[in-house]
Amino acid sequence: MAGRIRDDDIAEVREKARIDEVVSGYVTLRNAGGGSLKGLCPFHDEKTPSFHVTPARQFFHCFGCQEGGDVFSFLMKIDGLGFTEAVERLADKYGVQLRREDGDAREERPRGPQRSRLVEAHRVAQEYYADQLASPDAAVARQFLTERGFDREAAERFGNGFAPRDGDALLRVLRQKGFTDEESIAAGLVAVGRGAYDRFRGRLLWPIRDASGDTIGFGARRIFDDDRIDAKYLNTPETPIYKKSQVLYGIDLARREMARASQAVVVEGYTDVMACHLAGVGTAVATCGTAFGDDHARVLRRFLHDHEEFRGEVIFTFDGDAAGQKAALKAFDGDQNFVSQTYVAVEPSGLDPCDLRLKEGDAAVRELVARRVPLYRFVLGNVVGKYDLDRADGRVDAVREGARLVTSIRDRSKVDAFARELAGMVGVDVEQAREEVRRAGNRSSRQQQQPPPAATTPSPEQRLPDLRDPRFTLERETLKLVIQHPAALGNAARDVGSNDFTHPVYRGVWELVAAAGGPSAGAQDPGWASRLRDAARDQTVASALSALGVEPLPTAKEPDAAYVAAHVYRLLELTAQRRIADLKSRLQRTNPVDHAADYNRMFGELVALEQHRRTLHDRAVGGAP
Repeated sequence: MAGRIRDDDIAEVREKARIDEVVSGYVTLRNAGGGSLKGLCPFHDEKTPSFHVTPARQFFHCFGCQEGGDVFSFLMKIDGLGFTEAVERLADKYGVQLRREDGDAREERPRGPQRSRLVEAHRVAQEYYADQLASPDAAVARQFLTERGFDREAAERFGNGFAPRDGDALLRVLRQKGFTDEESIAAGLVAVGRGAYDRFRGRLLWPIRDASGDTIGFGARRIFDDDRIDAKYLNTPETPIYKKSQVLYGIDLARREMARASQAVVVEGYTDVMACHLAGVGTAVATCGTAFGDDHARVLRRFLHDHEEFRGEVIFTFDGDAAGQKAALKAFDGDQNFVSQTYVAVEPSGLDPCDLRLKEGDAAVRELVARRVPLYRFVLGNVVGKYDLDRADGRVDAVREGARLVTSIRDRSKVDAFARELAGMVGVDVEQAREEVRRAGNRSSRQQQQPPPAATTPSPEQRLPDLRDPRFTLERETLKLVIQHPAALGNAARDVGSNDFTHPVYRGVWELVAAAGGPSAGAQDPGWASRLRDAARDQTVASALSALGVEPLPTAKEPDAAYVAAHVYRLLELTAQRRIADLKSRLQRTNPVDHAADYNRMFGELVALEQHRRTLHDRAVGGAP
């Protein structure tokens, strides 16, 4: 639809779409005090939470990577949406009717179908496939599920479906629902050969959902012998809404239990996730056709609330065969991604969770997880097991390779304990193991040493002083009052100007405030902070605005007149002091005989400035208006 969305409709969406509710779909948030919530930033890798959300002002800000803004900014950043798409998506969710008015759109629409259309196409497809699972043609698919212990109720719980063998059955449904072929192809539901056809013909399906519960892809298993595609599993290709390196099957079902239990169980397939959840292990997830990688780890950490103050556990289930051992080594390489402790759960018989549940029942699956062993110990055992420990040279080689593994342990305080454990596994003296670990550590350090990078000219942003430098504390705290409590300032800030801020970024923030009508303009405006940030053209100023909007004031009480005076008048007093210092310097450089008129004029200004400074000081101390 042509035209831009009306500003009052955008304001209504912003007011109804609670930022804490929206962000919680992606990040586990916990109370940080002072009306703020905090969690691990979804935009950069961190081990201590620096991502803050302040519901009262509908703002978020990460003090690590400096990303921040309102609910629209968050969705635009995390899902790659344009502004209009973010507004439309939230309007749909919160029941706001959007109206358009003539004029240029606020932004140029991105090429290709909107995200909301791709998600809606998947919703239609999932419902259609689920209905087809009850059809006569799906008997083989139902038999597959039954043989693995999944009844009709389980299939409904996990959304299983069946794609008819007819080449374009879903395509016809999508067309009837108003979807263009371009949208169906962009969603990954339809492929193109000689013509358009259903991608997942004649297969049993699992809907893959994001953390908020939206279906964004499918996993499809081969069930017919005459299927022309030999691959056992087909997955949705990369699309604007489906990135396999960031998707975890079952995250929509597991995320709340993961946050509650501080545990995540990573299994190898869709049926394993089903088996775990049905057996009472509600923290199970799986990757979708790819190995567990760094992006998957970041997803888990967001929902585990995995950081230095709160340690959980990540449990990997692997087969005991060579492939399972290789997967364990890869997981160990990524172990540095977690603060949580990492474990491995391996069934001695080699059964995966699905087969284990089928053969021995739900309790056996829970027991498998409970018998977990530390990941490092499992990997170390595999390394040592490659050698003939009855031979002296075998023991030497085992210690050397094991030592290289021990030196990569994240927690350096545990290296000595692991060296002793290595010695016990191999059957050598503890000092021999320690010496090999020291040698391996020294070799690793030499390999990691790199020549210093060539000097580069810092960018203007890099040359800016730190916003948290104590020299600018008063400027920061005053602007926090302006952003968070504009009504509390009253007329106290009427004499404040941009020259009262010595940091260029804080000066830029004040200039936005002044252009918007000053603090008094925000007194009755619930979208005050967002309106200021929307007006920012400089990214550093926009980032500072979001930080100032979420950072708590250093007081437990609501700011009163005395608190305001202590900041505003002290800020003005510092400006007066700078002017006094400049004037004194000029006086010292002026000859009172040769330039008597100039000297006397500046002296009179100095006396007046000193009086003005004392007045400001008295107001700052006494809280006078």
